[in-house]
This record gives sequence, structure tokens and C-alpha cells, in this order.
Amino acid sequence: MRDRTPLVVVGDALLDRDLTGTADRLAPDAPVPVVSECAERVRPGGAALAAYLAARDGREVTLIAGVGDDPASAALRELLTPWLTLIPLPLTGALPEKTRVLAHDRPVVRLDRGGGRAREATGEARAALRAARAVLVSDYGRGAADTLRDVLAARPPLVWDPHPRGGPPVPGTRLVTPAEKEAHGFAPRDGHPGGGLRAAALHAAALVRDWRAAAVTVTLGSRGALLSYGEHPLLVPAPSSHPGDSCGAGDRFAATAAGLLADGALVGEAVEGAVAAATAFVAAGGAGALPPAAHGPASPSSPSARDTDDPHALAARVRAQHGTVVAAGGCFDLLHAGHVGLLQAARRLGDCLVVCVNSDASVRRRKGDGRPVNPLADRVRVLRALACVDAVAVFDEDTPERLLGDLRPDVWVKGGDYAGADLPEAALLEEWGGQAVLLPYLDGRSSTALMARAAEGVR
Repeated sequence: MRDRTPLVVVGDALLDRDLTGTADRLAPDAPVPVVSECAERVRPGGAALAAYLAARDGREVTLIAGVGDDPASAALRELLTPWLTLIPLPLTGALPEKTRVLAHDRPVVRLDRGGGRAREATGEARAALRAARAVLVSDYGRGAADTLRDVLAARPPLVWDPHPRGGPPVPGTRLVTPAEKEAHGFAPRDGHPGGGLRAAALHAAALVRDWRAAAVTVTLGSRGALLSYGEHPLLVPAPSSHPGDSCGAGDRFAATAAGLLADGALVGEAVEGAVAAATAFVAAGGAGALPPAAHGPASPSSPSARDTDDPHALAARVRAQHGTVVAAGGCFDLLHAGHVGLLQAARRLGDCLVVCVNSDASVRRRKGDGRPVNPLADRVRVLRALACVDAVAVFDEDTPERLLGDLRPDVWVKGGDYAGADLPEAALLEEWGGQAVLLPYLDGRSSTALMARAAEGVR
């Protein structure tokens, strides 16, 4: 992974802290919840989170940010040291800290302290920027981008992630990534409506002109992102919708887009990849579900630590949160309404759905020559596009027992065409207290029947 283009991130670093517990009663002296048994997790925030996520993708990263000598700065340095190179800018005041108190994984209140701002640029920071092959600016309005604006203007960055307190991106920036509310606040006041896709399109087009940027993409949360070059926009829909914690999703989006552009992707390709990455990031639990930063990367040659598409990591996270892991299996060669109904029903049985799909060789052994009609990559892509599917796992054997033994789902689902027959996986599920169930298919729907009708039509 280290052959990826190195990335320099310029911006304002924060220290984020989550205090997570349970709330089962109100305080006797005020109508507020009592959050007890709090566990504390500390992680990089702001530009430091964007840089950290890019480093977890297996990329060489340099972060230029205001960092001082206060305790929060020392804690942030310790978190970042295993992952990236930090070039500190002198900081006036203490590093900003943001503490969320969560009950049952839902935010109750946020506590902010520390008003430190980057005071001035350094020669080391200027030299690193001038030598950079790819630059991401994450401007949280605390001075880092302002101190280096002259260098950034001379060599516009690939991506500028703006925030309400920050200044405008330098002209010539290839892609600017405001959120929907931010775009509304930044856009010129010329009578644009306040919300919806039309407003986002008008705001994006106006900002392309006002900022003199090559492109602006307005992130729309669960709806995806809208990309504008100044005229007709391109809507990139999210592959699925998840109600999870969205904290850090904007940093995930910006870091992914910058990395893809650095490696040669077109702007549209970068936005599509960033939407998919941000969606998976939220589905996995957001910034609060990231592995501890202090652990560091396993080795330079280890695979990317971004495991949001990893079915085993997903199952482990859901189990750790006392959720129910559901798995379903099949060839899914020609996806039809019967398959979709089955998978939607399966997803409602738990907190995540992992689809176990036969490899091409496995399908051939089961179905004969000429199958599958659709190769594995296409079948996996279609399955992942379904909102009810959280992850896809592939097995090469005739049956998925080995894969199920690794995933250890709580519920294993098969289609109703197995009715009256023994489920070979049922005994396996009993080993860890799981349950195999049958769900009905819609009558008259099958891949074989579809192929027969298509062949008849050709004749």
C-alpha cells in the first residue's frame, strides 16, 4: 500500500474524546440523564483525523497543524506518532478539545475547551508544502491554512475541506467539499431556496464561480453528494443508508477524495469513491468505532486498515455492541425480486446482514457449465448496492461451513426452496448458539426460470 502517492494535510488539529456509558435514570436535582460507567476513548480530531484516516489507508502522510506544549497537544502527538509525520506550527493557547458524552451510543452533550490558534508558518512547513505532490486542506478556522495561504495559492491543493469558521479556498483548488449546511452558509445571498437538491445545485454552482474552484461537491449525508463544475450537477447517490454515528464522515470523505485524486483518479471517480467510503464509515460506527490510534500500523506491508467492507470486522463490531449478526447465502447469479425480498426480510432479523456468495468455481460445480451468467465481481457489486446488505463474503467451497465458522452469525438464513430438506449448516450454528431459519421466496421467481424464459425469447 505504500506505493500510493504521499499526501500532505494542512489544517487545524483537535483532540476528540468520547465518554460512553449508560443512562437509566434522571438526576434527582435536575431533569437531566445520569450517564454512568463511562468508558473513555481519545482520538485525533479535525485535520488530524483526516490525516490519520489517510494514513490508515496505507498512505504516507505528513500533517502540518498547530500543536503546542499543553497536555492535549502531548496526547495528540502520542496518538499520531506511529502513523504519520507531524510538522507543528506554533500554537497560541491550548489545543482545542471536543468531548462527547454518549449514553447507549447516542450523544447527550458536547463539551469544548481550548481556543488555540496557529500563530505563524515555519520554514519547515513551507518547504514541505512546496515539495508536496498532493495536498489536502482541512480548514477548521483556527489559523493553520491562513498562515500558509501564500504557499497554497502558488500551488493550489487537490482538495479543500472548508468549515464555517474558516476562510475561502484559494483559487484553482481542484475540489472543494462543503457539507450541505456549510454550502448554504458560504453561498452568495441571491435568493436561492434554503434546502433540497435544487438549492444544493445552485449553491454549488455559485461557489464554483465565487471561489474560482475547478469543482465543488456538496455532501448530502445519506443522500450522497452533488458534484458541480458550475453548470449541470452530477448526483452521486450513497450506496446505502445507515442511521449510525456520522461523526468524522466529512473527514473520511475528504481524505478519500484527496487520496484518489493524488493517485490519478478523475474528479467524478474521486467523489464516487469518497461517497462509498463515507457511507461505509458511518455504517461501521463512525469515528467512535475506530480502532485505538495508539496501536499503530502492524507493518508497512500490512493491508489497509480501513476495514469497513470487511465482513469479519463488521460481525465483530456488532457482537461487541451486543447486536445480532445475520448471514444469508446463495449464488445470486441473476438477482431477482425473490432474492431481494429474502435479503430484506433477513436484514430485519438483526443488526447487520452479511451475504455469503459462492465463487465462480463453486457456482460451476453446483450449476454446471455456463453458470454463473454474471461473474463474481458483478454479483458482489450488485449485492453491495442493496441497502439491506451490510457486507459480502465469498466462499470457494461447495457449502459455506468454513466461512460460517469464521463469521459465527447469530442467525443463518436460507431461501424457502430448501423446505423439507435438512439444512447442513443448522448443526454448525448450534455449536455457538446460533439459529438456522428458512424464509419464503416469492413464488415463480428463480434464476433458472429467468434464463429459460430468456432463451425461449431468443428462439
